[in-house]
Amino acid sequence: MNRTTQTVLLVDDNTLVRRGLRTLFESAGFVCSESQNGAEAIERVRELKPDLIVLDFSMPVMNGLEAAPLLKKILPQTPIIMFTMFANPALAKLAVAAGVTAVVSKDEALTQLLPKAESLLKSTPD
Repeated sequence: MNRTTQTVLLVDDNTLVRRGLRTLFESAGFVCSESQNGAEAIERVRELKPDLIVLDFSMPVMNGLEAAPLLKKILPQTPIIMFTMFANPALAKLAVAAGVTAVVSKDEALTQLLPKAESLLKSTPD
Protein backbone atom coordinates (compact mmCIF):
# COMPACT_ATOMS: atom_id res chain seq x y z
CA MET A 1 0.00 0.00 0.00
CA ASN A 2 1.63 3.22 -1.13
CA ARG A 3 -0.22 6.19 0.31
CA THR A 4 1.08 9.65 -0.28
CA THR A 5 -0.65 11.03 2.81
CA GLN A 6 0.19 9.30 6.05
CA THR A 7 -2.12 9.29 9.05
CA VAL A 8 -1.29 9.77 12.71
CA LEU A 9 -3.45 9.03 15.73
CA LEU A 10 -2.59 11.43 18.56
CA VAL A 11 -3.50 10.03 21.98
CA ASP A 12 -3.22 12.37 24.96
CA ASP A 13 -5.65 13.44 27.67
CA ASN A 14 -4.51 17.08 27.41
CA THR A 15 -6.37 19.01 24.71
CA LEU A 16 -3.58 21.59 24.38
CA VAL A 17 -0.97 18.87 23.84
CA ARG A 18 -3.14 17.22 21.17
CA ARG A 19 -3.68 20.57 19.48
CA GLY A 20 0.07 21.27 19.46
CA LEU A 21 0.84 17.81 18.09
CA ARG A 22 -1.81 18.21 15.41
CA THR A 23 -0.25 21.51 14.31
CA LEU A 24 3.22 19.92 14.24
CA PHE A 25 2.18 16.87 12.23
CA GLU A 26 -0.23 18.66 9.88
CA SER A 27 2.46 21.23 9.02
CA ALA A 28 4.58 18.26 7.89
CA GLY A 29 1.77 16.95 5.65
CA PHE A 30 0.22 14.30 7.90
CA VAL A 31 -3.50 13.76 8.41
CA CYS A 32 -4.28 13.60 12.13
CA SER A 33 -6.96 12.11 14.31
CA GLU A 34 -7.20 12.39 18.09
CA SER A 35 -8.15 10.33 21.13
CA GLN A 36 -8.08 11.38 24.77
CA ASN A 37 -7.21 8.02 26.36
CA GLY A 38 -6.08 4.49 25.53
CA ALA A 39 -9.56 2.96 25.48
CA GLU A 40 -10.77 5.56 22.99
CA ALA A 41 -7.60 5.03 20.93
CA ILE A 42 -8.36 1.32 20.56
CA GLU A 43 -11.78 2.12 19.09
CA ARG A 44 -10.29 4.77 16.75
CA VAL A 45 -7.49 2.47 15.56
CA ARG A 46 -10.00 -0.15 14.45
CA GLU A 47 -11.80 2.34 12.21
CA LEU A 48 -8.89 4.56 11.08
CA LYS A 49 -5.95 2.15 10.77
CA PRO A 50 -3.39 4.97 11.17
CA ASP A 51 0.18 4.72 9.88
CA LEU A 52 1.58 5.94 13.22
CA ILE A 53 0.33 6.26 16.80
CA VAL A 54 1.67 8.91 19.20
CA LEU A 55 0.64 7.73 22.65
CA ASP A 56 0.88 9.49 26.01
CA PHE A 57 1.87 7.39 29.02
CA SER A 58 -0.18 8.98 31.81
CA MET A 59 -3.90 9.17 30.96
CA PRO A 60 -7.17 8.39 32.74
CA VAL A 61 -9.32 5.38 31.81
CA MET A 62 -6.44 3.47 30.15
CA ASN A 63 -2.81 4.61 30.16
CA GLY A 64 -0.29 4.18 27.36
CA LEU A 65 1.35 1.06 28.78
CA GLU A 66 -2.04 -0.64 29.06
CA ALA A 67 -3.13 0.46 25.58
CA ALA A 68 0.09 -0.31 23.65
CA PRO A 69 -0.18 -4.13 23.56
CA LEU A 70 -3.85 -3.92 22.55
CA LEU A 71 -3.05 -1.42 19.79
CA LYS A 72 -0.20 -3.65 18.56
CA LYS A 73 -2.55 -6.62 18.44
CA ILE A 74 -4.88 -4.69 16.11
CA LEU A 75 -2.11 -3.14 13.96
CA PRO A 76 1.10 -5.13 14.48
CA GLN A 77 3.10 -3.23 11.82
CA THR A 78 2.14 0.26 13.00
CA PRO A 79 4.86 2.07 14.95
CA ILE A 80 3.90 3.53 18.32
CA ILE A 81 5.78 6.45 19.84
CA MET A 82 5.24 6.90 23.56
CA PHE A 83 5.31 10.65 24.10
CA THR A 84 5.64 11.37 27.81
CA MET A 85 6.88 13.71 30.51
CA PHE A 86 8.08 10.61 32.36
CA ALA A 87 10.67 9.39 29.84
CA ASN A 88 13.39 7.40 31.59
CA PRO A 89 15.22 4.10 30.95
CA ALA A 90 12.90 2.07 33.22
CA LEU A 91 9.76 3.34 31.49
CA ALA A 92 11.36 2.91 28.07
CA LYS A 93 12.05 -0.76 28.88
CA LEU A 94 8.44 -1.33 30.02
CA ALA A 95 7.13 0.54 26.97
CA VAL A 96 9.15 -1.52 24.49
CA ALA A 97 8.01 -4.72 26.22
CA ALA A 98 4.41 -3.47 25.78
CA GLY A 99 4.89 -2.95 22.04
CA VAL A 100 6.02 0.67 21.87
CA THR A 101 8.54 1.33 19.09
CA ALA A 102 10.18 4.46 20.58
CA VAL A 103 9.91 6.77 23.57
CA VAL A 104 10.19 10.54 23.16
CA SER A 105 10.18 12.99 26.06
CA LYS A 106 7.70 15.84 25.88
CA ASP A 107 10.67 18.07 26.72
CA GLU A 108 12.17 17.15 23.34
CA ALA A 109 8.96 17.44 21.33
CA LEU A 110 10.01 20.10 18.88
CA THR A 111 13.42 18.61 18.09
CA GLN A 112 12.83 14.87 18.36
CA LEU A 113 9.22 13.88 17.74
CA LEU A 114 8.75 14.61 14.04
CA PRO A 115 12.18 13.28 12.97
CA LYS A 116 11.55 10.09 14.98
CA ALA A 117 8.09 9.69 13.44
CA GLU A 118 9.40 10.16 9.90
CA SER A 119 12.26 7.75 10.52
CA LEU A 120 9.92 5.04 11.85
CA LEU A 121 7.52 5.46 8.95
CA LYS A 122 10.32 5.08 6.40
CA SER A 123 11.36 1.80 7.99
CA THR A 124 7.82 0.40 8.24
CA PRO A 125 6.89 -2.16 5.56
CA ASP A 126 3.87 -1.18 3.43
